[in-house]
Amino acid sequence: MIPRIHKRGQRTLGLLYYLYGPGKYEEHTDPHLVASWDHNAPDPGRDESATLKQLQQLLDQPLENIDEAERPKKHVWHLSVRNAAEDRILSDEEWGDIARRMVAAAGIDDPDQGAGCRWAAVRHADDHIHIVATLVREDGYKPDLDHDAARVQAQARTLEVKLGLRRLNKGDGTAAQRPTSAERHKAERQGRERTAREELRETVRRAVAGATSEEEFFDRLAAAGLLIRKRAAPSGDLLGYKVALPDDRNAQDEPVFYPGARLAPDLSLPRIRERWSADSHAPNTAPSGAASARRRTASAAWQAVLVVEHGDDTVAAAYIAAAGEVLDALAKTSAAHTRRELREAAWAFERASRSHVRAERGHDRALRQAARDLVRSGPALGRGEDGATTAMAIDMLFFLITAAAHWHAKKNHAQQAAAARQAAEHLRAAYQAAAAQPLGALYQRGRRLNRPLRQRQTAVLREALPELAEQILAEPGWYALAATLADAESADHDPAVLLAEAAGRREMESAESVSDVLVWRLRRAAGLPADTTDVAPEGHGAERSTRRAQRPAQGRSGSRSRRQ
Repeated sequence: MIPRIHKRGQRTLGLLYYLYGPGKYEEHTDPHLVASWDHNAPDPGRDESATLKQLQQLLDQPLENIDEAERPKKHVWHLSVRNAAEDRILSDEEWGDIARRMVAAAGIDDPDQGAGCRWAAVRHADDHIHIVATLVREDGYKPDLDHDAARVQAQARTLEVKLGLRRLNKGDGTAAQRPTSAERHKAERQGRERTAREELRETVRRAVAGATSEEEFFDRLAAAGLLIRKRAAPSGDLLGYKVALPDDRNAQDEPVFYPGARLAPDLSLPRIRERWSADSHAPNTAPSGAASARRRTASAAWQAVLVVEHGDDTVAAAYIAAAGEVLDALAKTSAAHTRRELREAAWAFERASRSHVRAERGHDRALRQAARDLVRSGPALGRGEDGATTAMAIDMLFFLITAAAHWHAKKNHAQQAAAARQAAEHLRAAYQAAAAQPLGALYQRGRRLNRPLRQRQTAVLREALPELAEQILAEPGWYALAATLADAESADHDPAVLLAEAAGRREMESAESVSDVLVWRLRRAAGLPADTTDVAPEGHGAERSTRRAQRPAQGRSGSRSRRQ
């Protein structure tokens, strides 16, 4: 349940005309009263003899009880209360009870004392009501409306439990502005999956991801097909910007522009500039292939987990914000079979990228550079090394986003924690799509390993991870891990050392398959090819591994993994 207090107004009659009218886009149906300060108040929606003027005069009558000079300049208080789309449809009686509880919580009415403002609750849709009130009490006093927004929010949380509605987490004022009902209806008529405001927010976020200058940012917006208006000071300095979709127009057939700050708090030009200023000394690497960019993304995400788990709060907040940029960049450049889930992950995590902990930008350069590399490397093909490194990057990002969820939960950032958990679920689905082919190839290689070599990898596993060995050996992914351990040994690494380091540095409780996680951690740390469809025959690799296994222990290196 979402209560929203609108800006105060001066014309009660004008608001009533809107509430009882057809709506801006014919979206209002059967407008009528569900509750009011007086059971006998006229209802122009259901009583043919009642008029809007009569209702307005009764609502505003208390203004006559005080001198004109003492009347509030804006005396019209307006609250809308909306349920979630998945909530059941409430009856008029239930909405009436909600209205009475809301005006009491806000301080508009006090039934116990018999003194309050005049108000009326109008329903013109299944999922919400509007409450209009006059801000002068019956006894001539003005109501105490300090913290009315917080009080109606608290009442909403209580009503959600009482009525069995979707329970929303308490907000902290850092969320992006929700689309209005008019924007939603307009999107439905136009056949859009999201409103214009939401499409613009996603497009602008993608343009910001990894950008390092105003010129690059605005070039990306233009390339995405947006209309752009820049606001400049008399000196010529740029102060802000607005964007619009070319086909989103108002009644006058003019484009509907949205300032960056109205799309999301961190999309205003000053907030975006904070990222650029922190990047002023960052290396500007040349574009590389999609696979290389994804491998670097996996490494940056791996290092970021430790910072989020154990770093200073302001630095952790910067890494979490930058993780949002990486998700946007990965979704923008992903292959078709992972694109939808990655887009949904980025969309969900947007809410988790902001909190009242102000991010100390600059420390997050590696993640921002990863986002930049992803964008500059272009779309991935989704197969071969591209597909395998995509799975590797998603796997590492899953743990970073999970760490962000834990961090927000510790800070009691309920909405952000929930958003991060939702993003993690979309990443899990994207990973399954991306990892199926490369892990399948590794699985087949592991099954074809000769028996002595596979037994030796089993012994390595039991030596390095005795507490996890039986669980891993029972997983289907064990064969892929066995093949990876053989590859690491062939590359002159000590597989036991690599395995212990990979398992010991990060939690794995949230992993569906521990062996899958270890495969990607080992292949990233040891610099092994992510895709193994073109490797040498297993017999040749087995002979190399056997010869290396017979060398003295000091001839193999686990330290190489620590330098990755």
